[in-house]
Amino acid sequence: MSDESHSPRAAVRTAAVIPAAGRGVRLGPGAPKALRALNGTPMLIHAVRAMAASRAVSLVVVVAPPDGAPEVRSLLDAHALPERTEFVVVPGGETRQESVKLGLDALPDGYDIVLVHDAARPLVPVDTVDSVVEAVREGAVAVVPALPLADTVKEVEPAEGAPEPVVATPVRARLRAVQTPQGFDRKALVHAHETVTEDVTDDASMIEQLGGTVVVVPGHEEAFKVTRPLDLVLAEAVLARRRANDGF
Repeated sequence: MSDESHSPRAAVRTAAVIPAAGRGVRLGPGAPKALRALNGTPMLIHAVRAMAASRAVSLVVVVAPPDGAPEVRSLLDAHALPERTEFVVVPGGETRQESVKLGLDALPDGYDIVLVHDAARPLVPVDTVDSVVEAVREGAVAVVPALPLADTVKEVEPAEGAPEPVVATPVRARLRAVQTPQGFDRKALVHAHETVTEDVTDDASMIEQLGGTVVVVPGHEEAFKVTRPLDLVLAEAVLARRRANDGF
């Protein structure tokens, strides 16, 4: 059993917000991306379990499609989830930013750290979640897990239907591919959502826009985003390996 309950920092409680209102058009027609099955279980359930696997996380807020909160609530009720974690479902907005803000609005008092996690990253390991939480506990305002890039990156001048001219080659050693969960001091994230009005795809960038410091902790290759059909194949392979190695 963890000694965390005896730690003076145990009073700092952590909640996770999972925006799951997107349609996921790149995966093709059908159910919203978060509700697509992965090894027979909706991706959203895998993502919720990934957050709840951290003993630091005592509340998970799932932000459902605007008209899909009852369906998502039924989904959570139908799957085994850790009893020590509380789960709340709220309807989302038209954009990811609106949905995250609605998730934040649903948080009760007493939660000082907030994780924001993509439902489309169902396989993030618990060690990555714990690393993000620990960095916020140690004083960081905003924390993102990230990986170095394997490929050289080119900045181009977009030219639809024609070859695109390269305008720059960023130094790869300075670049990182950012994942989730991203972790935040709750007050700083709430302030950012009240202040930054343009839609963003990355909550940490809101903190950056307001002059806050965002720090990076190591991400994990299994925390990839399931966006295309090929990603589903890869995710199934990861789950199969986990079952073979760990009896998962």
